[in-house]
Amino acid sequence: MNTPSRRSRRTACTALALTLPLAALAACGGGGGTEASAEQGSGAGTITVWAHQGQASESAALQNAVASFNSSQKKVQVKLTLIPDTDYTKTITATDASKLPDVMEFDGPTMANFAYNKKLVAIDDYVSVKTTANATDAVKAQGEINGKHYGLGMYDSGLGIYGNKKLLDAAGVTYPAGLSDAWTAAEFTDAVKKLAAKDSDGKSLDLQESGGYANEWGTYGFAPIVWSAGGALLKNGKAEGALDTPAVASALETLQGWKTYTDPNTDGNAFANGRVALSWVGHWMYPAYSKALGDDLVVLPLPDFGNGPKTGQGSWQWGISANTKNGKAAGAFLDSLLDDTNVTAMTAANGAPPGTRSVLAKSDLYKQGGPLQLYADQLAKPCGDSRIDTSCVAVTRPVTAGYPAVTAKFSQALADVYGGADPKTALAKAARAIDQDFSDNDGYKLP
Repeated sequence: MNTPSRRSRRTACTALALTLPLAALAACGGGGGTEASAEQGSGAGTITVWAHQGQASESAALQNAVASFNSSQKKVQVKLTLIPDTDYTKTITATDASKLPDVMEFDGPTMANFAYNKKLVAIDDYVSVKTTANATDAVKAQGEINGKHYGLGMYDSGLGIYGNKKLLDAAGVTYPAGLSDAWTAAEFTDAVKKLAAKDSDGKSLDLQESGGYANEWGTYGFAPIVWSAGGALLKNGKAEGALDTPAVASALETLQGWKTYTDPNTDGNAFANGRVALSWVGHWMYPAYSKALGDDLVVLPLPDFGNGPKTGQGSWQWGISANTKNGKAAGAFLDSLLDDTNVTAMTAANGAPPGTRSVLAKSDLYKQGGPLQLYADQLAKPCGDSRIDTSCVAVTRPVTAGYPAVTAKFSQALADVYGGADPKTALAKAARAIDQDFSDNDGYKLP
């Protein structure tokens, strides 16, 4: 992926923007067929673990978790290797399944492709029932294929709109208190226009556009518009009739109309410096925004295009290699890694929504009454990747080995529309390309 600045890299990585590696996945491996099977092993000895090298605080939390596990008992010892996040997915993709470690971290949307290429095994027989039960429903939705869990995460993610209360009040704009009274798309557009009219340069909105949209940020950040309009990136293995509906085209036309009022935000400070009153982004910007605005910061849901407000979700997860010879030891390490102590330390380090029920309930940021309660409320209403209706909010990106094609084609269509292309034409082109890719790969049938 392109990383022109630390700010855009931080935003993109937290939003799982691993576009180049994801695209590369589509062409790799034969996949399919029968499910690979790991060996339980003795449950003792040394196991190897790979993880992405994220921000320094995240890496430190993981290294501490490993050191604590190794010192807590003598039966299993973990050898951890950190790989730079920009190379991480590409490294797993290029490594033969037989050469992968016993345990590995992976970016959520890549899971199905790694399972398809027999690099991951279902973890249900290796981790404890308690560990799986303690995972939030949203985290489990991202890690599940055909009723089996291939991954569990320490943390999750979410989207919202950050608002500057001072600027909103000055423009006479009323704003939602939570999910139940989310702005409609028309109300949001009206708010953007009213705020722009009070702004010296006529810009009132930040859509994190500086890094472009033909990447994973385009899909993660704006697929919620598709879902909220009643559409889907994929439905029953098909994009045509799901992605290219008139309602979705109309919704993207609305997005297109916001460009006039959007600050390009090339310096990353449009919202924090008060140049705009609204910022469409995720949980990861809360520390910087809270520091800049203090009590003037409000956290709002994305607008409702008719099928209820929606958000993306999903982040890095942990799984077990299909070729491990010591699945029992791998499972013991994951049980430790996903306990309250380590999940608390990791989410304190990166500010993400905890991926376990027990830690989420106690989180100062995300608990009831916390400043980011909205994100927890959204994740408490998971849709999975297929049942997307008004009863749910947090949608999992399609759990399919063909996800690289889905995200590449949709994000390009989104970028084209934002650049002025006709939404109906761009979406129809994307849907046809996605379906052709799936047809060429026998539907990416999973084991």
